This record gives sequence, structure tokens and C-alpha cells, in this order.
Amino acid sequence: MTSSRLFRFPKPEWVNSPNTRTAGVYLAGALFSLGFFFFIDASTYSHSSKNGSNVHIKFVDWIPGICSALGMLVINSIEKTRLSADSYSYSGTGVAWKARLVLFLGFALMAGGLAGSVAVLVLKYIVPDYPFPTLYFGVANVVANGLIMLSSVVLWVSQNMEDDYTYNLAL
Repeated sequence: MTSSRLFRFPKPEWVNSPNTRTAGVYLAGALFSLGFFFFIDASTYSHSSKNGSNVHIKFVDWIPGICSALGMLVINSIEKTRLSADSYSYSGTGVAWKARLVLFLGFALMAGGLAGSVAVLVLKYIVPDYPFPTLYFGVANVVANGLIMLSSVVLWVSQNMEDDYTYNLAL
């Protein structure tokens, strides 16, 4: 007897429950807000009078976070079903190709945001050898972009979980 499953072990029941999907969406929102909290905290501390440095967060530090947030919007606007097969009734031919291209651009935006935050950390904070209260501005930028990227993955997976309940409502 041949099965279409890749692994021998069955998928757990909790994977396809609506509660798991809801928990994934809330977890993604918490990761996203925690990421922006780290960056806003570093930004406000950099302009505080308690900051013992003359280094402040400028617009260059914001660019990676903007790219990551735009990448998250682009990635989560694509439905998983659009990636697998072409549908001629949606918007003509080549829907899967278009969806894959847009998904690639979203991942490129997020990867560029994370790479940009690492570049800002290295070039602006590590190379001049700033001490840790000032180095935190760059570290918070990298942590924020990493959490935004992780939240995007969690949201995309949790929104695209397949369960019978959703398909029964669609019929």
C-alpha cells in the first residue's frame, strides 16, 4: 500500500485545529510588536539625556526595519494556494509564477532588512568601537528585524494551515 505522505508518522491533531491557528496569529503579533518595541526603545534612549554618547539613531537605522515590515506585508498577502497551481479564472495565466515572484520579492525585502541591520550594526557601532550602551542601538535594530522576520514566518504558516472546517465553510 503506497501512501502520499512523506513521513511515516501521522500529523498530530492539534496542528489543524482552529485554536492553533489563532494562537499562531497572536504569537506572530506578539513577536512583531516585541521587535518594534526593541527598536523604539533604542531610538528613544538614543535621544535621551541619559545617553552618554553623541551617537543617535537616524533615518539610516530605520531603513532596515521599514524593509522588513514591507516584506512582511508582501509575504502575508500571498495565499498558499496561489503558489501551487495555476488558475485561469483569477487573473489570467501564470498566477503561480506571479505569486512566486511576489513571494520572492517579499523574502528579498525581509532578507535585505536583516542584512541592512547587520551592516548598520557593524559599520556604525562595531567598527568605531562604541561601548555597550551605545552598541545597544545597533543590537536592538538586528533583534527587531530578526523578530519581524520570525513573526512573518509564524503568521504565514498559521494563516495557511489546512483544516476541514475551513473547507466546509467555503462550500
